[in-house]
Amino acid sequence: MRKERGRLKIGIITLAVIFTLLLLSCPAVFSGETFPAGEMVLFSYGNPQYRLQYFDDFLARNSDIAPGVTVKIVQTKGEADVRQKVQMSYTAAAYDELPDAISTAPVSMQAMAEAGILVDMTDLVESVKDKFVEGSFDQILYDGRYYGFPRSLRPQLLFYNIEIFDKYGIDPKEMDTIEGWIEVGRTLKEASNGEVFLSYIDPGSRTWRYYGRRGFMPQANARIWDDDGNIVIDKDPGTKLAFETLDTLYREGLLLKSAIFKPSLYDATREGKVATFYIGAFWSEFLRQNLPDMEGKWRVMPAPVFQDIGTRGAPVVAIEALIKKPEMPYAELYKKYLLDFNFNGEARNAWTTKMVEQNAPYPNPMVLELLADPFWKEPSAYYGGQSFREMEGLGLQNPSENLRVTTHDAEADQIISAELEKYVAGDQTMAQAIENMGKVLKDRIGKTTAAK
Repeated sequence: MRKERGRLKIGIITLAVIFTLLLLSCPAVFSGETFPAGEMVLFSYGNPQYRLQYFDDFLARNSDIAPGVTVKIVQTKGEADVRQKVQMSYTAAAYDELPDAISTAPVSMQAMAEAGILVDMTDLVESVKDKFVEGSFDQILYDGRYYGFPRSLRPQLLFYNIEIFDKYGIDPKEMDTIEGWIEVGRTLKEASNGEVFLSYIDPGSRTWRYYGRRGFMPQANARIWDDDGNIVIDKDPGTKLAFETLDTLYREGLLLKSAIFKPSLYDATREGKVATFYIGAFWSEFLRQNLPDMEGKWRVMPAPVFQDIGTRGAPVVAIEALIKKPEMPYAELYKKYLLDFNFNGEARNAWTTKMVEQNAPYPNPMVLELLADPFWKEPSAYYGGQSFREMEGLGLQNPSENLRVTTHDAEADQIISAELEKYVAGDQTMAQAIENMGKVLKDRIGKTTAAK
């Protein structure tokens, strides 16, 4: 009898262990609250149709709590377009036109948080932020509260065509500094009789976006405003370094004048006329999608540093935020989705594999435990066997601090970009552009909020 009881006890324990292991091996499934049938609407930009695939899978895994819920993602022109659409509907009290959630960025997030449009997500952030890569939430903090949740944190990188470097006998390690990168550009120009450019320059607003706000400015410790809110862009030494670096590149003919994301730039790149791209990690998606025939020719490294400063590129955060409106039936469901996307390793890897098969965009996870998975160090054929995922992670090390963002930065971006566009068009010198930035900012804005 005792033996039978012992065997029964062992059997029960064994079954309990097996059941526990099965639970741990399954994707996260939430229980409890049930959400009403209906359509959750999101405003986004970029390539949101690929993220929709994850959301649909999430709803399928959690059909017990959201049996009749579907998701619709409204494609917009970009961050500013999302902000403008939301602000117009909110100001008009047209709450039925508002989405449930949006994709945004720090400049727009602060403007909307200041206007009371976004849900305070501080409690959710505080419960999990210690599990994320350092810096993941820095740009989501406004006035001591968190008004969003990060979808991705991606570094500034340097993409380079290894065939060009092999052809002209240049060691890519020479580009570890921005000064060395410029010297490489001079060497390429001379060796190719002006046929090969170091990189490109956009005649429109994206020069400020990618070379300025996300590029040289944070790496040069540049400032638009001082801590008291005064405009200092026209006399700040970091700003001078950042803009003079761009001026050197353009004035010496090292940059091909061509709009980014357009066929003309892809064609020039395919023809071997553009050697490098100093830009965010997101650029990998555009290379793979638009230049699939260049597989194996590209390599990537962390952004070069200013020799006397020594920090790499500033990371760029993509933010998801909830809209505050009278009725928010899916706010808690959306929070569950955000946690699932960030913490469900099995589901995240499966979705990423699907993205690879579709040649679609995907970011690295930000949760340290997920990043430790060897999956995120796998080699990429497009980069000649180099692991782009691993390099993206390395690019986050030793980062520069992003520019301080204020509620006036959305307007400031338009003013600064307009002066840079005149410079690229040849209508003014860089010195004149910097002077005019300060003048127009002071005329239109005067002063912004002090740092807190």
